[in-house]
Amino acid sequence: MQIKLTSIFVDDQRAALAFYTDVLGFTKHHDIPLGEDAWLTVVSPEVPDGPQLLLEPAKHPAVKPYRDALAEEGIPLAQFAVEDVEAEHARLTEKGVVFTQTPTDIGTAVIAVFDDTCGNLIQIIAEKPAQ
Repeated sequence: MQIKLTSIFVDDQRAALAFYTDVLGFTKHHDIPLGEDAWLTVVSPEVPDGPQLLLEPAKHPAVKPYRDALAEEGIPLAQFAVEDVEAEHARLTEKGVVFTQTPTDIGTAVIAVFDDTCGNLIQIIAEKPAQ
């Protein structure tokens, strides 16, 4: 079994596409019109055939209370791996990204959390080598 696709709810698909590509550095994979919305996915340019992230419209009535509850408690909706959290924090901060948690060493990894401007908190993580 493999993870090929996962989704994240976004308030505006076009704004999310701009943030996830122009700011975070993902690459657009699919952009298939479906009425008012689209089947819109991005992938890591480092693994273009890897898992896709679907930028899912946040229209379902359950989405808002779910995301609001997570954000209120500071819980990220998704987690992305990076090589160096400090470097990524600096790069993204320079691009105007707002972090709700600065780089923090949690023992087995270093993490940070930012607001994706699309209604979600996202955690970046760099795992440390096993001791």
